[in-house]
Amino acid sequence: MILYSITVNIDHQVHDEWLHWMRTKHVPEMMATGLFVENKMLRLLNEFDNGGITYSFQYYLKSMEDYIRYENDHAPQLQMAHAKRYDGKFVTFQTLLEVVD
Repeated sequence: MILYSITVNIDHQVHDEWLHWMRTKHVPEMMATGLFVENKMLRLLNEFDNGGITYSFQYYLKSMEDYIRYENDHAPQLQMAHAKRYDGKFVTFQTLLEVVD
């Protein structure tokens, strides 16, 4: 199993609207690709005040092939929608991990 983890620090000023959008639009669109078998949304608790709130979105895939399909067929549009909507209001990075146990 593969874990695709996306960490996002979102500006306080847009946080509430962004969180609603993530829950009702973005995450459902990610899951609608049919490539992810499970997802979790986590909020970072031990954070210093950096002007935003940090979340980790974790998406589980059955295989590396499914991740490659996501990257090729879906990621550009989904990432562009987020970037366009919240331009200058977030910082993000992605991590790809293999579940070993």
